[in-house]
Amino acid sequence: MDNRVIGIDLGATNIRGAVVGEDYMSDIISRRIQTKGTEEQVLQDVYSLIDSLIGSSVVKAIGIGVPSVVDVEKGIVYDVVHIPSWKEVHLKELLEKRYQIPVFVNNDANCFALGEYYFGKSKGKPNMIGLTIGTGLGAGVIINGHLYAGKNCGAGEFGMVDYLEQNYEFYASGSFFKNVYGLNGEGVFKNAQSGDKESLKLYEELGMHLGNAIKLIMYTYDTELIILGGSVQLAFEFFEKSMWARIKTFAFPKSIEKLEVKTSVLQNSGILGAAALYYDAQ
Repeated sequence: MDNRVIGIDLGATNIRGAVVGEDYMSDIISRRIQTKGTEEQVLQDVYSLIDSLIGSSVVKAIGIGVPSVVDVEKGIVYDVVHIPSWKEVHLKELLEKRYQIPVFVNNDANCFALGEYYFGKSKGKPNMIGLTIGTGLGAGVIINGHLYAGKNCGAGEFGMVDYLEQNYEFYASGSFFKNVYGLNGEGVFKNAQSGDKESLKLYEELGMHLGNAIKLIMYTYDTELIILGGSVQLAFEFFEKSMWARIKTFAFPKSIEKLEVKTSVLQNSGILGAAALYYDAQ
């Protein structure tokens, strides 16, 4: 990991990036993107950020995480969330032509998992799941020390699996409160912090659903570590007990004895994980 790489995190309203190396990260540059702009206008926002970074250091590659379905091999992004004009963008081809260095493109949940594996709590744990719990429920899968994205970059889409009359994302994400009870999640969180019993009970219910989702993950991947990221992990203390109560109903108790579920403390995991796409490919 001595080689320095540009890591780019493309979000809903901003694009952020830095030059990343072993035990090194440059100052982060952040720019607003023209969310409603044309495909070319948004590309210019990406170019502008990379131009600022590439002039400050010699880099080996560019990694970019995007909230979309990705053809990882060709680096094509499809139907990028919050950017309507990005229906099919050949991002890898465009960036490699412009900068003449390798470019790696993947979705943001996979980048989160890689960021945790290379720079966070997952060091030394070659089999782990990075679970992002925000508005939705996303995941990245690390197997034997490498990202497993699947043929269509769809591995780890546990949130889309049928559950009750909906799917896991409906019940095991920050949208649970609105989906089931018509409540604002931020309001429930603030009330829970104040000790409101009804809000705490809602988090217990969320934890039960999340515990069931983790059981699904264990039956599928039998992992040793799950790292929780996203906004909901900030409320971990409110749902940890009920989550584990469900996990402990797992059919193979010895597997659960070895399982760790931790919350992320890594800053800028999206940027770090995007850069780590290069390290993962080596």
